[in-house]
Amino acid sequence: MKIIFFIATFLFNTGWLSAQMKGVVKDSLTGQPISYVNIWVENENIATTTEEDGTFTISTIGTKNLIFSALGYEKKIQMAAESTVVALRAKTFDLDEVVISNSIETKQITIGLTQNTVAQAFDNGPRMDVKFFPYQPSYKSTKYIKKVTLYTDSRIEGATIKLRFFKADEHGFPGVEMLQKDLIVTVKTGTKSNKIDLSDYHLVMPKTGLFVGFEKLMIEKNKKEKTIVDANTQTTTIQKTYYPLVLYNYVERDALFTYSGGKWNKQVSENTTNSGKIKVYEPAINLILTN
Repeated sequence: MKIIFFIATFLFNTGWLSAQMKGVVKDSLTGQPISYVNIWVENENIATTTEEDGTFTISTIGTKNLIFSALGYEKKIQMAAESTVVALRAKTFDLDEVVISNSIETKQITIGLTQNTVAQAFDNGPRMDVKFFPYQPSYKSTKYIKKVTLYTDSRIEGATIKLRFFKADEHGFPGVEMLQKDLIVTVKTGTKSNKIDLSDYHLVMPKTGLFVGFEKLMIEKNKKEKTIVDANTQTTTIQKTYYPLVLYNYVERDALFTYSGGKWNKQVSENTTNSGKIKVYEPAINLILTN
């Protein structure tokens, strides 16, 4: 597969950024810090992630609302000025029945492969991108999700990324999460094909379809900065890139789903005279199903 790398970065001018709001996120019962919490400025494309010690910094103004979400905890919306200490309440779950099969794996298939396409690596900002896997009746004999393959490019050794799995809801949007705890993947430098074994999670391909995506961990150890000075204006900007970057395929799809501003957004074709398809950049993610 031919791979072209196109890295688009976001420039942050230290002169016009909003105030740096700092805080910490803790468990409401134990008081322990919660790492890798997803934090969004409501209805804006500004986000961050808590560090391993639960601390965070985000650029916004005090009157804006922040949306805090983490696996295993109830989502919370709180004004930025009141978020120096944020307590999240643990969820209670009605877990699906887990059936442990004694059969030996005799069959497996790979789904999600994209043929004859160019994979590009670029910085998608804080946005969460997903790839949709529709259910097929033929999956009945290979219903277990054994592995997920994620293609990445990283300039930092040991960069981490979070994988997310959502059942499609009745409206076709990403709905209930299939995992109850974070799946954090560490990748090596360079362009890599990362195969993550999911056998221990006993995940079954949902009949409504499955969304698989990634959440960028905007934490210090994943960040690489570069200072740029404009030769004409002498303006200084800080170029920030959070690794790893995920490779994307340019494909034709019915719709594109992204998570930004604390909510899911759906992009569809505005041209009703054609097939209704749109050309989109979709994360290069594949699945291996088995019996």
